[in-house]
Amino acid sequence: MNPAYLPALAALAGSAIGGLTSFASAWLTQHHQDRARRLLQARARRQKLYKQFIDEASKLYADALVHDNMEVSMLVSIYALVSRMHVLSTSAVVEKAEAVVHMIVETYCSQNKTVPELRELISSRAIDPLRAFSEECRAELLFPKDC
Repeated sequence: MNPAYLPALAALAGSAIGGLTSFASAWLTQHHQDRARRLLQARARRQKLYKQFIDEASKLYADALVHDNMEVSMLVSIYALVSRMHVLSTSAVVEKAEAVVHMIVETYCSQNKTVPELRELISSRAIDPLRAFSEECRAELLFPKDC
């Protein structure tokens, strides 16, 4: 091999290594940015779902406290939200959501509450059916696990 080719080959090899390093660095950066974006979107989607569930469950629970006639059509939306949670959430969140729905149905089947009974429930803090669900959601959102 001609010694004059050695500096040219070294420069060519250096350029190739530099180009591959630059490409690998850009690819890894883009990969990590895409992953972070997907995780944030998934978290936002779960937050929206949990908000919808809390809103719907609160309305149904308030209605169940003062009415004893349960219409199945009123429960369709909350069951749809629980079904969406089966896809997006951990099993612990789904279990808490199902417990809330079960409690709403049981409340419809129980005797209506009077105003003094409602006041007593509120003052004793026994009227917070969504506490366990909310705490589980907070834990999932703060410390995400595989859903």
